Amino acid sequence: MTGVTDTETAMLDAALDEVLAHGIRRTTAADIARRAGVSRQTLYRYWPDVQALLAALVTRELFAVVPRGDAATSLEGFADALVDTADRIRALPLVDRLRETDPELFARYILERLGTSQRGIHREIAARVARGQHAGFIRPGDPDRLAAMLLLIAQSAIQSAPLVREWLPPVAWKHELHAAVVGYLAVRDAAR
Repeated sequence: MTGVTDTETAMLDAALDEVLAHGIRRTTAADIARRAGVSRQTLYRYWPDVQALLAALVTRELFAVVPRGDAATSLEGFADALVDTADRIRALPLVDRLRETDPELFARYILERLGTSQRGIHREIAARVARGQHAGFIRPGDPDRLAAMLLLIAQSAIQSAPLVREWLPPVAWKHELHAAVVGYLAVRDAAR
């Protein structure tokens, strides 16, 4: 991450280790500072509280798996990129741990508010949708609206994947998510 100091990285890494070991609710500023080898005062120079630090951690982890640039030249390529990214997010140890220890956190970001990560991912998807529309392989429509629905589809698929593993093991999950994205964005023949 550009502009991130070694101290900041060390604290985020320590926060990740603590959350993976204990979950968010049981992770304290003292635990993170101790693991990072810094004082709590140092931690508070970077973030106003532990919640802000943990939000920065989640954002860092999610953005780390979002590909940069857009090489998609077809709807299939676009869907492949979106599904591969969703699959990488689904496989993040942090996502599994939060689902296991802090399900109310998921509920907050599904039912109550959009976080920095969701807003950033939405912007990235909207830009890619607009480029796909310009290239003619994504149907017309407001890119922000299409991106919002894609965010909802992917977010739901990621968060609920364990519930349907019996019917959708990982390979089938990817296949069906890909089909949903392609079906949603396909340019329809006006003559039909």
